[in-house]
Amino acid sequence: MIVLAGTIGAGKSSLTALLAEHFQSTAFYEPVEENEVLPLFYENPEKYAFLLQIYFLNKRFASIKEARKGENNVLDRSIYEDSLLFHLNADLGRTTKTEVAVYDELLANMLEELPLATYQKRPDLLVHIKVSLDTMLSRIKQRGRSYEQIEQDPSLYAYYEELNRRYDQWFNTYDASPKLQIDGDKLDFITDQTARELVIKMIEEKLNCIS
Repeated sequence: MIVLAGTIGAGKSSLTALLAEHFQSTAFYEPVEENEVLPLFYENPEKYAFLLQIYFLNKRFASIKEARKGENNVLDRSIYEDSLLFHLNADLGRTTKTEVAVYDELLANMLEELPLATYQKRPDLLVHIKVSLDTMLSRIKQRGRSYEQIEQDPSLYAYYEELNRRYDQWFNTYDASPKLQIDGDKLDFITDQTARELVIKMIEEKLNCIS
């Protein structure tokens, strides 16, 4: 099982599709278009930050369990980076202390459950797509989700900047599985076939080393 990580617009969904096609496996995507809470969060983060994260946490827990039933399945985001996203909102004052306590306890219980099953549910490899803030903002603009656009809410710039910075810190401390970092600025696997082939080769070589 391969899980991807990275900030908004890093290319997680694109790489998930490429890897699932390459390994002839199943892709598991984060629910976005069908997520009715996400637009509400962008309209009122203080009201919906906790609800949104619980929604995502539940979906990610279910996905990682389901993905482990097959071979070489790929998740475009996993439960392991969930805390990063929630605690950024907490640090921005968008949650209460009670909500933080409830969330932290729930996540801890879920993570304890993963390695205790009769078969291993932790990832075989985590792939972090590292991109610059400029690339991140460009991708957000290109995909055109209105509620994500800085033009509609200038305060999002600082949020995106801090989110991108925290991902670098998070990857450095991640230790739940083997990991690999890809430079998404230099290797534009979304539009460049050569970069696409190189990224797949890097992932295959990493998997061979840990198998």
